[in-house]
Amino acid sequence: MDRPNQVWCSDITYLPMRRGFLYLIAIMDWHTRKVLSWRISNTLEADFCVEALNEAIHKFGPPEIMNTDQGSQFTSFAWTDRLRRSGVRISMDGKGLFLDNIFIERLWRTLKYECVYLHAWETGSETKAAIRKWMTFYNHQRPHSALGGEPSALVYWLRNDINQPDQQVQRVA
Repeated sequence: MDRPNQVWCSDITYLPMRRGFLYLIAIMDWHTRKVLSWRISNTLEADFCVEALNEAIHKFGPPEIMNTDQGSQFTSFAWTDRLRRSGVRISMDGKGLFLDNIFIERLWRTLKYECVYLHAWETGSETKAAIRKWMTFYNHQRPHSALGGEPSALVYWLRNDINQPDQQVQRVA
């Protein structure tokens, strides 16, 4: 992968709360590790996944390839039809081969150790606000060693043909 929007990946993880848990989906650009969109849900229905996909395509245009695991949300008609109508090639990991989607698995690990495991949220709105704050930090401030220490959003916009960044990004000193 040598440029933004060549390959995107997506996955779902759970977010533990004081009582129960929620589900989080993220759509990520493989080349820059930028999280393009995300959603939280209290069910594993495909709807929240398709909403995140629609937002990413609306904001950034479709990728050439979308990589996911073979979860029911990603094999659903709603998900695959949206990708096909956008001209996106569908790539799915082999069953049980989580390393095929290593970048988003790393995102989950980082999110959980830097944010999720440090809190015991009571409500969905608390959880959503904390995840929003962390995702903004991750995209716009957190240095990535694979990107020369730069934040993912900066690299996404510098290597993309799109002129306007979605938010102000900060170079790492």
